[in-house]
Amino acid sequence: MKYNYENHRIYVNDDTGELIIDATFPFIEEGVVVVDHTYVDPSLRGQGIAGQLMQEVYDYAKKMGYKVVATCPYAVVWFKRHQECNDILDLDLQSHLAPECQI
Repeated sequence: MKYNYENHRIYVNDDTGELIIDATFPFIEEGVVVVDHTYVDPSLRGQGIAGQLMQEVYDYAKKMGYKVVATCPYAVVWFKRHQECNDILDLDLQSHLAPECQI
């Protein structure tokens, strides 16, 4: 799968140009991004694609030196399941988010 990287976003379009995979992570403050949205087309769900997308987000954020917080429900669950990836989380900022966003 060929991921496109652009302006705090990772996405994939199908052969017709239709968006089928998407994650956004804008700056919430200097050096800290918030994973606020993930999307996988219904035809691709249940195949581990969302997990692969979050791994791409993690790898990109780590490479760029960003700290991360998550408000997207899937991203929150992904970080809970992948504690080994919590090295990039800004846990102090994450702890100030709504209870459903706690990791």
